[in-house]
Amino acid sequence: MLFRLAWRNIWRNKRRTAITAASILFAVLFATFMESIQKGAWDHMINSVVNYYYGYVQVHEKGYWDEQTIDKAFPLADSLKQLEEKVPEIRKVLPRIESFALASTGEHTSGVMVVGIDPARENAMTNLQGRISNGKYLEDSEEAALVAEGVAENLGLSVGDTIVLISQGYHGVNAAGKYPIKGTVNFGSPELNKQMVYLTLPVAQYFYGATGLVTSLALQLDEQDDIRPVLRALHTELDTSAYEVMDWKDMLPDLVEAKTVDSAGNVIVYFILYLIIAFGIFGTILMMSKEREYEFGVLISVGMHRWQLGLTVWMEIIMLGLLGAFAGILASIPLVYYFYVNPLRFSGDYAAAMEKFGFEAIFPANFEAHIFLLQALLVFIITAILALYPLVKVRRLKPVEAMRA
Repeated sequence: MLFRLAWRNIWRNKRRTAITAASILFAVLFATFMESIQKGAWDHMINSVVNYYYGYVQVHEKGYWDEQTIDKAFPLADSLKQLEEKVPEIRKVLPRIESFALASTGEHTSGVMVVGIDPARENAMTNLQGRISNGKYLEDSEEAALVAEGVAENLGLSVGDTIVLISQGYHGVNAAGKYPIKGTVNFGSPELNKQMVYLTLPVAQYFYGATGLVTSLALQLDEQDDIRPVLRALHTELDTSAYEVMDWKDMLPDLVEAKTVDSAGNVIVYFILYLIIAFGIFGTILMMSKEREYEFGVLISVGMHRWQLGLTVWMEIIMLGLLGAFAGILASIPLVYYFYVNPLRFSGDYAAAMEKFGFEAIFPANFEAHIFLLQALLVFIITAILALYPLVKVRRLKPVEAMRA
């Protein structure tokens, strides 16, 4: 009975219902948009740095990550190659040999990271071929180089030119070689754009005097949720006294710290946002309660219990909350999807500041169902709490004074 009465009361004054539901709708819309942009921006940053090169999990010789020296290279044993067969969550095992070198051409020199890769496997995880901006991708065992655009620009190189690399190889051997540039690569991370040079794995092993050796195995996973089961499986499969297994959080603690600091700062922003939302919704509830004082006075006077009246009004607001939250989700979907497909792109000083931290200044929205549902739920909870005000109002209401107003 009370439920039916509450439902009819909602549609008795359509303008008031529209105003209240609209305030909840826009609250859900703003909160969802803000959360999707914030989460999408960080997912993009992590993807730019982690999935463009590092991978979510890597295997090295014990102590390699602290020293990152070619002398910590290890043989690529069959047991390591077969990890993708032993651990279901691992899609590909990417062997690499990597070390620093001095790149030069004419009078120009620059420090670079030289990485020896298996072209097919590397492309399967990092889509390296898809980031070729000029020229062609490497083929197996080809004596040629892929150069990041930033390196090519610093050295004044282009496709077809020759890059000279000089370094110290495995256990101090001299490492020198010159390689034709087959293609240039553009990375989402400006930091990677300024230092990466790719050779095929056999060519890089020969260059460093480390035939048959690699410095790391990057593991291709489908999603971040696979990291924990993979780490557990690898600690069982591998000799942890000889190898170290690291996820991206261990390899990039600065990135994790930056995300934590940013998230902590956003708590204040979200608090202010929800405070504004709460005041907006409360304003509409206050207006509704004030407009209906005469109605409340009449109903109490003719014998309706105060608790019945209060519960009816509370159910009205709950229904409006559900209606507004659902409408907010429907309104948020096209907005968030638009910025998911067309990310926010920044330029000028802000973009330059982002690049100093190694991030591309692009903020795509995150288009995941839980964002819409969570924000709608939070706004609905706020509405349900604020809906207690009419109960207090009804309990203290003096019918005679209300009917005179």
